[in-house]
Amino acid sequence: MTKHSPLPELLLPSGSPEALDAAIAGGADAVYFGGGAFNARMNARNFAGDALGDAIRKCQSCGVKTNITFNTLIHEREIPDALRFAEQLANLGADALIVADLGLASLIHRYFPELPLHASTQAAGHNAAAAVELQKLGFSRMVAARELSMEDFAILCRESPIETEMFIHGAICVSQSGQCLASAMIGGRSGNRGECAQPCRLPYRSGSGAETYALSIKDMCLAGHITELIGLGVSSLKIEGRMKGPDYVYGVAKIYRRLLDEGRNADADEMAELRALFSRSGFTDGYFTRRIDRSMLGVRTDADKNDTRRAAASIDFARLCRERSDANRPAVAISACIQADKPSTLTLTLGEQSVTTAGMMPQPAKTCPLTVEAAVKSLTKFGGTPWQAGSVTIALDDGLMLPVSALNALRRDAVAALAEACAPPEKNAPKLPDKIDEPSPDLPVPLRTARFQSAAQIPEGLDVFDILYVPLERFSPEDVQKGVSGVILPPVILDSDRSKAAAMLETAADAGIRHALVSNLGHLSLAKDAGMIPHGDFRLNIYNRHTAASLLKLGFADLLVSPELTVPSCARWGFPPYSTDGSR
Repeated sequence: MTKHSPLPELLLPSGSPEALDAAIAGGADAVYFGGGAFNARMNARNFAGDALGDAIRKCQSCGVKTNITFNTLIHEREIPDALRFAEQLANLGADALIVADLGLASLIHRYFPELPLHASTQAAGHNAAAAVELQKLGFSRMVAARELSMEDFAILCRESPIETEMFIHGAICVSQSGQCLASAMIGGRSGNRGECAQPCRLPYRSGSGAETYALSIKDMCLAGHITELIGLGVSSLKIEGRMKGPDYVYGVAKIYRRLLDEGRNADADEMAELRALFSRSGFTDGYFTRRIDRSMLGVRTDADKNDTRRAAASIDFARLCRERSDANRPAVAISACIQADKPSTLTLTLGEQSVTTAGMMPQPAKTCPLTVEAAVKSLTKFGGTPWQAGSVTIALDDGLMLPVSALNALRRDAVAALAEACAPPEKNAPKLPDKIDEPSPDLPVPLRTARFQSAAQIPEGLDVFDILYVPLERFSPEDVQKGVSGVILPPVILDSDRSKAAAMLETAADAGIRHALVSNLGHLSLAKDAGMIPHGDFRLNIYNRHTAASLLKLGFADLLVSPELTVPSCARWGFPPYSTDGSR
């Protein structure tokens, strides 16, 4: 249930204070934004220092939830700082953290169990089995991979033990969600660390010598599928765009808010308006509808940029944003009593809360007596508060004088009293212990393994290896004669493909295969059900010992660390425990 209606939550990006205002004005049920570190959009303005607390409080006053992006992979040395940041967010009242690093998530859940955790799309969750494993690590919601079809979303929402959040508008990576290493391998800037250089948006030269944008995909737009989305049972509908400006955020938000509230799909005019706000040669719904082909490719053309400039210039954004923000602020009933021989009083009522404060005693007027209009003007100035003035009742005797300064002081005192009355009851602030729990030092015995694209590639005399792997989809029982003892599960197995993958694993197991190389949490149960030993592949994005320990606890026999790590960073795993104050 959202504050608007029994609909999926509408979740808007807020990469800057201006974009946050735009999201609230556009009708967001919730927003997501990052602090100064540990988020996957480090080039956005984000919210650091006092701005972070101010943003959370502003959202709380407007009834908008705050989901804080904590969605980068964490190096071993960064664990103490990351946990201190989580402690800060817990004390500021953030509604949830969007986390990608599974080890960090397990620690946050241990020390701040009441703080909801949402598994970032960087965690590559694309089936219900992944949601089951994520729940074991403390997550209450999974942000599903963008590549799911409507059928797979329906299965996920039906079978997941935790909430499902899905992207419905904005940019799509050409790689599978959370699985791209291109930026790190090509340019040394890790997309998993919030520094993606977007190599998929660059032109590449084909064999003929011609330049082509072979990897750039159009933005997703599911505005034409709102009625289907409402029926899926998804908890949250997410708009991408923390690098976008407030015009984009407001424009997209108001359209999706209208469509959800009216329970209908976008018409041609609304689709044109969305495209003018931002597009790359139009939009795609290819993954959702399973129309996956080259028509999904698109680039940002000069015509697209001109459309965006015209769209931004066609509206008075500041005025609309201000009007919508005012409309979202709760109204306070005002009742003032200014009578002879009595202290002036002001009563403010918000819902069931009511406060009354007393001020200066009015005096007989010598020249210009106080009017109701003048009293109303002073007592309804709520601009710097979370509220707006509602109904006003003024009991004013004739011929009295009360300075404007006294009226303003009366209002300020009443507002302060109302804020105190409405504040949530104080509770013990969550606090980290002096020492962070260390993962178990018991590590698996290292294995020598090799992988091949097919058994035909395996040369003679490879007895030095403990396991020889080939892809599951290329395995045949005869491969066992070549020394194959393990299969590599595909990096993505959607719920609609699960039974097919299970049958292939059963065939491999019947042929004597006992090892499975698993690259996704959602495939762990497949390997176990087939009676195989699950080994963790590098796609699990293991950056620290805590992630390794969490995965081993789930049932992996051993693990490959992320290829983005250096040898020195891995060697650091053997150092003594860290403390939260930075000492050794």
